[in-house]
Amino acid sequence: MRIASPGEGSRAHGDSATTLAPVPPELVAALAEACGTVAARASDRLSSAHDASHYLLTPLAVVAPNGAGEVAAVLAVAARERVPVTFRSGGTSLSGQAGTAGVLIDTRRNFRRIEVLDSGERVRTGPGATVRSVNARLARYGRKLGPDPASEIACTIGGVIANNSSGMACGITANTYRTLESAVLVLPSGTLLDTGAIDADQRLQAAEPDLYAGLERLRDRVRADPVSVATIRRLYSIKNTMGYGLNSFLDHDPPVRILEHLVVGSEGTLAFVAEATFRTVPVRSAVATGLLFFPDLAAATKALPSLVAAGFATIELLDAASLRVAQRDPDATEELRGLSVEDHAALLVEFQEDSQEALRAKAERALELFAGLGLIGPADLSTDPVRRAQLWHIRKGLYTAVAGNRPSGTTALLEDIAVPVERLYDTCSQLIRLFELHGYEESVIFGHAKDGNIHFMLNERFDRPDELARYEAFTEDMVALVLAHGGTLKAEHGTGRIMAPFVRRQYGDELYAVMREVKALVDPGGLLSPGVLLNEDPDAHVSDLKTTPTVEEEVDRCVECGYCEPVCPSRDLTTTPRERIVLRREIARARAAGDVVLLRELQQQYEYDAVETCAVDGMCQTACPVLINTGDLVRRLRADDTSRAEQAGWKTVAKHWDATSRIGGIALSVAKSVPGALPAFATTIGRALLGDETVPQYSGTLPGGGQRRKRLDAQAPEAVYFSSCTTTMFGPESGAGVSESFLRLCERAGVELATPDDIPSLCCGTPWKSKGLTEGYAEMKGRVVASLRRATLDGALPVVSDASSCTEGLHILLKAAGEPAIRVIDAVAFVDEMVLPRLPAGEKVRSLALHPTCSSTRLGVNPALSRVAAAAADEVIVPDDWGCCAFAGDRGMLHPELTASATAPESRELDEVGASAYASLNRTCELGMTRATGQPYRHVLEVLDDVTSI
Repeated sequence: MRIASPGEGSRAHGDSATTLAPVPPELVAALAEACGTVAARASDRLSSAHDASHYLLTPLAVVAPNGAGEVAAVLAVAARERVPVTFRSGGTSLSGQAGTAGVLIDTRRNFRRIEVLDSGERVRTGPGATVRSVNARLARYGRKLGPDPASEIACTIGGVIANNSSGMACGITANTYRTLESAVLVLPSGTLLDTGAIDADQRLQAAEPDLYAGLERLRDRVRADPVSVATIRRLYSIKNTMGYGLNSFLDHDPPVRILEHLVVGSEGTLAFVAEATFRTVPVRSAVATGLLFFPDLAAATKALPSLVAAGFATIELLDAASLRVAQRDPDATEELRGLSVEDHAALLVEFQEDSQEALRAKAERALELFAGLGLIGPADLSTDPVRRAQLWHIRKGLYTAVAGNRPSGTTALLEDIAVPVERLYDTCSQLIRLFELHGYEESVIFGHAKDGNIHFMLNERFDRPDELARYEAFTEDMVALVLAHGGTLKAEHGTGRIMAPFVRRQYGDELYAVMREVKALVDPGGLLSPGVLLNEDPDAHVSDLKTTPTVEEEVDRCVECGYCEPVCPSRDLTTTPRERIVLRREIARARAAGDVVLLRELQQQYEYDAVETCAVDGMCQTACPVLINTGDLVRRLRADDTSRAEQAGWKTVAKHWDATSRIGGIALSVAKSVPGALPAFATTIGRALLGDETVPQYSGTLPGGGQRRKRLDAQAPEAVYFSSCTTTMFGPESGAGVSESFLRLCERAGVELATPDDIPSLCCGTPWKSKGLTEGYAEMKGRVVASLRRATLDGALPVVSDASSCTEGLHILLKAAGEPAIRVIDAVAFVDEMVLPRLPAGEKVRSLALHPTCSSTRLGVNPALSRVAAAAADEVIVPDDWGCCAFAGDRGMLHPELTASATAPESRELDEVGASAYASLNRTCELGMTRATGQPYRHVLEVLDDVTSI
């Protein structure tokens, strides 16, 4: 067994000594000729060494090819240099498939193309597109992908194919293997093969005659052996992702089809999938969900056959330990909180039907069935979205509850197995006994009971020999248990490194030999991910294990799942939230090892890559299963780097914010009145002298300054209007701006407003908080709280802000000040609720391209935003690729490259839209989107004001 370190093999001497293995310069040079993007810095290598698994291998280099041709060229270099290659996309796999000590190929960045075909009946996509993004494009056609993995927010099509993904509802009938129609493959030899071509089989035979003949030979060998056929039929009658998909030899005759389906579930060890075409499945919109409580596990599993026969699309099991953990969640249902859990178990069931009529019929029959199941308490099926979300939160929140509360320094392991449904009870019961035997406390069992597929969680330390020995012993017992029940050791998560040593035990010598020959035929040089899926080393599953040093609160809770990465605005420029966190771990590891060379290099690279180019937008928290906001970490690091003079200076600014904000606006107006090259040149010189983090870059797309904010009095105000100071610094794109539009809309609806008496001097505090300027933030917080107490009559009136980031900033400020009684509402939500019903109808614009913001997403305002936009436009277009623009106050001026990178996908999509108007709900985001698209973005309330002014 072996614990991974950042770079075995490097033992340099003197001042240059470092624990990170060196990279051969000739390899980097050769890769650079083959591929335009090659990263080999310490931070690039170490950040990419981490994925969602508990393995850690540090690559020599990370390359991001642009197209299948560059992938083939990289493979040729790797073969010539005798360096192994691994493909990595989302990095969400749990079994160790996405790590390498060789060359890591990033297949996410440049392979995200999605093309919907035949009105959604089929879809063609690159391996870098996430399941969620593909389904978003299919949704308008009432279709979706068959595989429905829980990691759909971040897992990509490449990983879905590599692991033969399934999920909660698709079973083995609509998984990747069954719904893949064709693929474009790059073989280790460099051969490019489109399996969707009419003559694909002939092309394979011509290009790879030995491979073609070998596949025919193996097909006939498997079919001629009754024992092999029976074993394959048995193992693939349940979910099974162990080893290669040998059912391909029984299900398909032409070698090209056999190869195509062997690639499914091959975990990147046979070929690169450059493109895939899927047959899709319908979205069933009539849905009802219920949670059934049983006295014990035996009763729950005994009910499965009748529930399956009733037609439930999903049946999710929760054991007693799961229920006890779920009870601690404040959002748990009243029924769950009131249950005195002993040996209880529960089944979360859901119907998914095409029509309400079909749903009602099934629900009525199901209620009759429930009466005979011996349930604890009453059972019902709910169609209410809020209730359904609460029920699913119980199931999906288990991972958060267990992983998020694990002891610091431990690793959360999420494992999965499958057995025939009739053996599920015995398997679960014996598995619980194994938890007790090996001392694993609070290990929960949950999963897809309909398929006999369960997941279980362990918290383990790999830096302690005794606990590592415990894990080895448990694994051996678990393997014996599952195989004794005729099950499979990996149902959904793929074989990876974790189960590679046990493939022979599951399949037997003959079928294992067939798998080895498959690998030798397709990849004779062993180029692709050696050691993954097949491994002769009996200790491979306990080698290269990842340890998690205690670092800091935000870092320690991270499970490195990668769910945060698709929503991060800096993901294609520098680092993602996961990478920011794992680099903190690597910095701590280098410091503990006394590796001053590596420590210095990582710290220097971290400053720009992780701190300066973080938008601190909090979008990562919306996707994180353990609710980490990496922006909190970055804000704290910025505070640590701020000098006493800076803290004092910005505190003074907070005391004189009225004058400061007006000076900023005047400066922009002056800059706008002179030739654009002059202020641009001046800021360029200033940035060169004082640094990019100090002097913003002027751009001709910036507007002139705005107006000082108005004070308003009212006899009977319905709300307190907290207008954003961004309207003082940045003038409107056209017209009078959002403040005047909001006031006019309220006036038309007969809604009276007042403002704080000192509104020109107030701010939500975000400029200070985002920069880590704690003293200035404290000063502004005190001023705002005192003012809002007066203006709202101690919380009797709500506060309304006209910029979503300011709304969120006020929420955060008041929470930090311990003022929950003062309620803050975004102006869009206020108009949706209080103003829109009272407005006259107007002549709408034809189409409106709408940009939600990170703040509106975190605040839950987006549904109201869509309704307000729909009142102003006949067609509202929210780009599928919308995301945080990363303008982030002044971040987009300090680092324009950040906003350019963040908005590039949305901008490309909008190029094809041609909308009549463009809108958002935050002034700085409007600036960022105007710069990115060349289109005039305004606040959505300005558009609504225009169309209702007649």
